[in-house]
Amino acid sequence: MVKQWEILESKNRFYCDGRCLTGRDIGVFIFALILITITSGLFFGFDCPYLTYRLSPAVPVFAAILFLSVICFIFRTACSDPGILPRATPDEVLYLERSNITSSPQSVALPGRTIEVQMHTGHVIQLKFCSTCKIFRPPRVSHCSLCDACIANFDHHCPWVGNCVGLRNYRYFYSFLMSLSFLCIYILAFNIINIVLRAQDKPSFADAIRDTPATIVEALICFFSIWSVLGLWGYHTYLICRSVTTNEDIKDTWNTSRRGAHMKNPFSRGNPCLNCFAALCGPLPPSFLNLRAIVTPDNNNINMSPTRMMNTINIDETRQYQLDDNNYQRHSSPVPPHSDRQQNRYPSYDYV
Repeated sequence: MVKQWEILESKNRFYCDGRCLTGRDIGVFIFALILITITSGLFFGFDCPYLTYRLSPAVPVFAAILFLSVICFIFRTACSDPGILPRATPDEVLYLERSNITSSPQSVALPGRTIEVQMHTGHVIQLKFCSTCKIFRPPRVSHCSLCDACIANFDHHCPWVGNCVGLRNYRYFYSFLMSLSFLCIYILAFNIINIVLRAQDKPSFADAIRDTPATIVEALICFFSIWSVLGLWGYHTYLICRSVTTNEDIKDTWNTSRRGAHMKNPFSRGNPCLNCFAALCGPLPPSFLNLRAIVTPDNNNINMSPTRMMNTINIDETRQYQLDDNNYQRHSSPVPPHSDRQQNRYPSYDYV
């Protein structure tokens, strides 16, 4: 009995019978996890007993809440499907190649082809063909070479969590940065308070430091880490307010001119608060992959999603995205001739 996750073409690692997945290289993620655990462990072991005695038992309680939040969010980010899109089946690839021959007198190879789609906002966006996944990548979808998969709302591949950050785990990545920033500030602040309180009971400041050397180690780790963590959290807050991904910001996607017209961001809701609410509090879309489905002779390929249905249309025509009553974008195109087999199609999503 073979399941879909066992035959999925990607470089991801799968655990717990396909319930969890990570990137191929998780060494940096393990290092980050150990560093966070050791620093927090030193704080609980050497600082908290004295601070509890001198100040309040609430000091270790709040530290534990922050530490558990960091651990939960980093695992949620690292072990979640970021939004992997299924690759085209052999039948879909064959149909694409035939469609390419009949519809393109120039006989341009599929990897070099692009199609244009018009968003419901009126923006016209070019979709590039992914030569690895054999699909025309929808808006905001990019192929990650480290995971060897196309990711919806691709933001970046983060080595610190050992996974891509995309549509389905971005909010957890942002929450991880926020909670880690608070934890670093919290530990560093109480490291200073611990040294100051001990110095009041010792003849000199140096004696207070010698009395608790672990506090200095924690303070140094937090001091050098807090700048990058806070900076990254602030940067992603800035991106969320603009409804822009890291990939789009680096490529300056929405500040370039095309055909003499300035490209505006069609995914921004025009208000930073609305953009933040949509990114962090909106409904989480289901996975595009049914990883635990059992592969049968009649179902030995990953089923098509509306994203992959886009590959079967006439690629020389401009197609229109439309919003239904549930605010999902569905593609209004004829059903291709090879799609008459029984399929369980995945819910469509607007990739916003």
